[in-house]
Amino acid sequence: MTEADKNFIETCKEIIAHGYSSEGTNVRTRWEDGTEANYISLVGVSNKYDLSKEFPMITLRNNTNTVKKAIDELLWIWQKKSNRIADLDSHIWDQWAGEDGTIGKAYGYQMARKYEFKTKEGIKEMDQVDYVLYLLKNDPSSRRIMTNIFCHDELKDMNLEPCAFGTQWLVKEGKLHLILNQRSQDMLAANGWNTMQYAALAHMFAQVAGLEVGTLTHNIGDCHIYDRHIPLIEKLIAGKTMDVSPKLVINNPTKNFYEFKVEDFEVQGYEYNTEMKLGKIPVAI
Repeated sequence: MTEADKNFIETCKEIIAHGYSSEGTNVRTRWEDGTEANYISLVGVSNKYDLSKEFPMITLRNNTNTVKKAIDELLWIWQKKSNRIADLDSHIWDQWAGEDGTIGKAYGYQMARKYEFKTKEGIKEMDQVDYVLYLLKNDPSSRRIMTNIFCHDELKDMNLEPCAFGTQWLVKEGKLHLILNQRSQDMLAANGWNTMQYAALAHMFAQVAGLEVGTLTHNIGDCHIYDRHIPLIEKLIAGKTMDVSPKLVINNPTKNFYEFKVEDFEVQGYEYNTEMKLGKIPVAI
């Protein structure tokens, strides 16, 4: 069992046993047939992963192809700093695109915004990504290495408000630690996706800054399972896990974050439960 399996199983069991129901609260989300997509949820979930020991992939089902798609979206937001769905290979944002082909002033758009930051050399104009990279290289002891894309003055211009909205980066004894803050998470559709992509980002930033990778702490405000996902979750967490320790290998020695490509990433030592078949998973929108 991987650390990701353990956190996923324990969190799902806790949600099913003690979660709050959204019934009667006039939820925004709907199923394809138009009915309310209700859910049960926990408030304030925090899971930690030691990235120096293994890459956080669940073995309960096959994530072989999913990891590349998750990294593709991550690079779309943090590297391309794009909000155009044409720049994303996985097409997971197509349903949120407006007539202009973008998702509005969300995600990559916010990462591309430039601000005036204080540096040791004086005030410099740069975006949030470049500021994090600057501080990791020039002021790694700082406790202010943070990003935030939940910008209240432009929420009205976003086709969907960001779920994973904030990060904090901390360097301790030569290791880079990442705290990811997320306002809301669909456990079946997104939990493994988000942990894999931000773990990959931590590996990239550590390589660029000449650091070892440390921990990923994933804080989730509303951690939920949708009603039509409950039988699938119960089947999944009752399945067999594999005794493996996946390792992420980046086949690109670059020290330039903007040179990483999806094909540079390889996961070694990963196995999954080949007998687990969930069928088509309904998606709440």
